[in-house]
Amino acid sequence: MTRNASWAPLRLATLGLTALALSGCISLLPKTKPAQLYSFAPAPAAKVAAPAPGGVAVFRSNGQFQEEASDDRILTVIGGKAAYIADTRWVAPAETLFNEAVANAFDASPIRLIARGQQGRFGYALRIDVRSFEARYDHGAKAPPTVVVHIHAALTKADQTGVGEQDFEASAPASDNRVTAIVAAFRKATDEAIGKLVTWTEANATQPTA
Repeated sequence: MTRNASWAPLRLATLGLTALALSGCISLLPKTKPAQLYSFAPAPAAKVAAPAPGGVAVFRSNGQFQEEASDDRILTVIGGKAAYIADTRWVAPAETLFNEAVANAFDASPIRLIARGQQGRFGYALRIDVRSFEARYDHGAKAPPTVVVHIHAALTKADQTGVGEQDFEASAPASDNRVTAIVAAFRKATDEAIGKLVTWTEANATQPTA
């Protein structure tokens, strides 16, 4: 797949993609409209009681996020080429919002997720790589896209003994070719993929380690 967001949007514009007005990395216009801000992260989960001493603590290690989608622009893919939705931004970099969504999901889980910079002993380490976070126009520029979120997770014990690796993918078709519908699809796919991740982590990090 070609990842060339610097020129692909101009080509898309000539094809008459007016429903979303896709643009690239650099605006060619001296004046632009203020960007509309959106978020796919759910509201913080209700706080639950901290795990009892000796409970399962999992350290979240460094992972990678799809580079083209990691900032505050909303990535789309059409015809094997990448573009961004014009005049539309996430309220924060997508990677930041995704990390918040992961933290919120684990807040409602028996697993205590320890983020980088936090103190605490842990029995496991969890690496999360986000390999796809994009809206795909598989049925043409005028049809509603499908949002795809693909996660690869690797769980190890504190002594670096491997426990397992797993891929989680969720897709959500947008109900319409409009920004609000696409954002809703991002939220649904993100929630589903992270939900699968949490369930898998709970199943594989069930026993505290010394």
